[in-house]
Amino acid sequence: MGEAKRRQLAVQTQALEAMVVDTPGGRIHVKWDHGASATPNAQLTFFSEFLATTGVYSSWVDSCPLSYTSPNAPSKQDILGTWLLAILAGHNRYAHITGLRGDAVSPQILGMKKIISEDALRRALSRMSAEQSQAWLAPQLMGSVQAALSTPWILDIDTTIKPMFGKQSGAEVSYNPHKPGRPSHALHTYWVGNLRLVLDVVVCPGKEHSAAKARPGLIGVLEKLTPQQRPALVRGDCGFGNEPFIAELEERDQPYLFKLRQTVGVKKLLARQFARDDWSTPGPSEQGWSAVEDTLKLSGWDKSRRVVILRRAVKADLALSRKTKNEPGEQIELLMPDKDVQVWEYAVLVTNSAYALDAFGQLYRDRADCENGFDELKNQWGWGGFTTQDIERCQTSARAVALVYNWWSWYCRAAKPGARMEA
Repeated sequence: MGEAKRRQLAVQTQALEAMVVDTPGGRIHVKWDHGASATPNAQLTFFSEFLATTGVYSSWVDSCPLSYTSPNAPSKQDILGTWLLAILAGHNRYAHITGLRGDAVSPQILGMKKIISEDALRRALSRMSAEQSQAWLAPQLMGSVQAALSTPWILDIDTTIKPMFGKQSGAEVSYNPHKPGRPSHALHTYWVGNLRLVLDVVVCPGKEHSAAKARPGLIGVLEKLTPQQRPALVRGDCGFGNEPFIAELEERDQPYLFKLRQTVGVKKLLARQFARDDWSTPGPSEQGWSAVEDTLKLSGWDKSRRVVILRRAVKADLALSRKTKNEPGEQIELLMPDKDVQVWEYAVLVTNSAYALDAFGQLYRDRADCENGFDELKNQWGWGGFTTQDIERCQTSARAVALVYNWWSWYCRAAKPGARMEA
């Protein structure tokens, strides 16, 4: 008991001693004082040490194309430091920056002279053209994930919808699952699978949410990678399993895995599988899914391709209704499946990879982790906001938020290597 008390006392004594942390603003001495309140962002000190040690923050500032000649204009350090603080604080509107201006400690940690106003930040971002913004931020984003590309990895491609509440450029009424009828932007996003690191994001008008509009961004990402850095697999949902998308990846010898929509041709394929007796036996981690493989040539395809058919028994009780509309006053008819009838759930995947048959079920299920990344970026970070009248600044802010998100993800991974902490 005496040793336990001494260890506890040693921990408390160590916590009370000042810690020395090197930040972009110089050396900071951190000491915990439960009776004082100096800044709401005290943890920024340790994250700033991470930024200073890795050099990513100084590289981001130095490569920024902004330049001013007026002696009264803010410096790049003040502009980008204010933006970084707003992103880390979870803000999603430029107007929220006003709440940071009472913090006198955070600017010193980042080597800033002051926190600029919301209008100054908006004006600063408007000085960059779309080409300048891309030339600045796209390499920074790619550089922030380079360390994860030295081992086999999977590139996930997905699109999320950002609802708009004004008459902004590119705000068009189109596919919007959460707010139907509301104008929106489409954010085509390219992820390092299961690490929740963003390779790039492309902001498009609301009507450009289809896979065809996501293809140029994907090809741009692949062209920036060396042969040793290329992904072991490009993975996407049923929106990307079409001939132009697949053919372009095949021309580049890039393995892929996409889900297919259950069109007429796919349903005929499923009908041919009913009599097969070589379905794989699902293991403990397969969640009841068994698999077989076949080849398929749809009407819009120029050749046959390998497909993997997954199925699992539906355990829950079902009540089925007819798809045809009932006449007014006609009673709705429910069809109850007989107890001796086994109902199956199917999924069909198209691939050119050499993975074993029993690996595809888990490979595709892992794609769902993209939704967790979207949830973090849209609800806890700034992808749901930082909206301006022009779509160019929306694109710039989306890439900047993704960049800081990547930095924070690496920082959290360094703090707890064994698990993916919530960003």
